[in-house]
Amino acid sequence: MTKLTIQDMQLTGQRILTRVDFNVPMDDRGNIIDDTRIRSTLPTLNHILSNNGKVVLMTHLGRPKGWDEKLKLDKVAAKLTELLKRPVKKMDDSIGSLVEKTVSNLKEGEVVLLENLRFYPEEEANNDKFSKKLALLGDLYIDDAFACAHRAHASIVGVTKYLKSGAGLLLAREIEYLDKLNESPATPYVAILGGAKVADKITVIQNLLNKVNTILIGGGMAYTFLKAQGKDIGSSKLDKDNVDTASKILTQARKKGVEIVLPVDHLVTDNIQGKGRLKIEKNAISDGFSGVDIGPETIKLFTSKLLPAQTIIWNGPLGIFENDRFAEGTRSIATTLAGLKAIRVIGGGETVAAAEKFKVAGQMSHISTGGGAFLEFMEGKELPGIAALTNK
Repeated sequence: MTKLTIQDMQLTGQRILTRVDFNVPMDDRGNIIDDTRIRSTLPTLNHILSNNGKVVLMTHLGRPKGWDEKLKLDKVAAKLTELLKRPVKKMDDSIGSLVEKTVSNLKEGEVVLLENLRFYPEEEANNDKFSKKLALLGDLYIDDAFACAHRAHASIVGVTKYLKSGAGLLLAREIEYLDKLNESPATPYVAILGGAKVADKITVIQNLLNKVNTILIGGGMAYTFLKAQGKDIGSSKLDKDNVDTASKILTQARKKGVEIVLPVDHLVTDNIQGKGRLKIEKNAISDGFSGVDIGPETIKLFTSKLLPAQTIIWNGPLGIFENDRFAEGTRSIATTLAGLKAIRVIGGGETVAAAEKFKVAGQMSHISTGGGAFLEFMEGKELPGIAALTNK
C-alpha cells in the first residue's frame, strides 16, 4: 500500500473531512430502501470517533440538476444517527460561512453531514474555488468512497491539493485487494465474465489477457463470442457490432496462451419473461429460442477450471439469475466460489446482487463496493480518486 491510510494519521482533535458514498437507493417517498452503503462506512467513522476526531461528512445523492428538495440528505442523516447511535447534525449547505462556523465549533466525537454536493455543478467540474471552500472545513481529508474513485470531482480529487489525505478503512481494503490482483496475483488466475454486452467488457478482456491464465465467459455476451465462432445462437442476445471484435479477442487470447472458455450447452427458452418452454441444447441453439443460462455441462466445465485456481475475479452474472428458472448457472458458480480457498474478488452491482441472493457474499475474500470504479480498475486504468491521495 503506497498511499497513506486513516491508520497512519493522528486524528485526535482534528476535523476529518471525509468523503463517503451515501448515494443510497430511495423509494418515491424519499425513504431509504437499502442502507448498505451507509453501513459500509461505519468502521471508518467509528475509528475517527474512537480516536476523538471530529467528523465532517461529504456525499452526493442522485443526479440533481441544481437544488432539489427530493434529494436533500435529511433522511440519510436520520439513518446515520440511528446506525452510529449518536446525533448527526445535517447542514443545509455544503459550503459557506454558516457551515464554516458550525464546523469550527465542533467538539471531539461530533458528526456533521454537509448537504448534497451535486447541488453545486462545481463539484462534478472539479472547480478549484469550490474544492478550496470544501478544504476549509477539514484539517485532514479521508476518502472512503471507492464507488466514486473513478470520478475526478472536487470532493474526491480537488480537496487533496489543500489537505493531507488518506484512504479510509473501506477504501484501503479495496486498494489492498485490487493491488494484489494487479501486481502479484497467485496463479492459476481465472476471470469469470458475464453480463449482456461485449461492448462493456472489451477493454476489460484486453487488459485481462495480459494478466490471467483463463477467462470463463457466460451471460448474454457469450452468444456474441459463439456467433464469432460460427455457432447458431437462435434468438439469443447478440451484440452485432462486436462480432468481429469478439473474433479478434479469441485470436489474441490464442496468441497470448490465455484460455477462453465458452459455454458448451445452454438453458434455452422461447419466452425470456419466464413463461415459455425450457430445454437444454448443446452447441447450436434452435431458431425461436434464446439462451438464458449456462447448461449443466458448462457448469461442470467452468467448475473444473475454478477448482485449481489460486486467484479468481468475477464480474457479471452467467444468466438471467433474477428469474429463479434461469438462475442455476449463476447459483452453482457462486456456490462453488464460496467453498474455495483461492483469493476471490467480485464486483459490479449485478454480481454482488447475485452473491447476496444466493447467500454467499460473506464467504468471498472481497466484495468490491464500486461498479464503474471496479470496471475501470479491471480495464487497467488509474483511478483518479486513489492517485490523488498522499503517498506514504
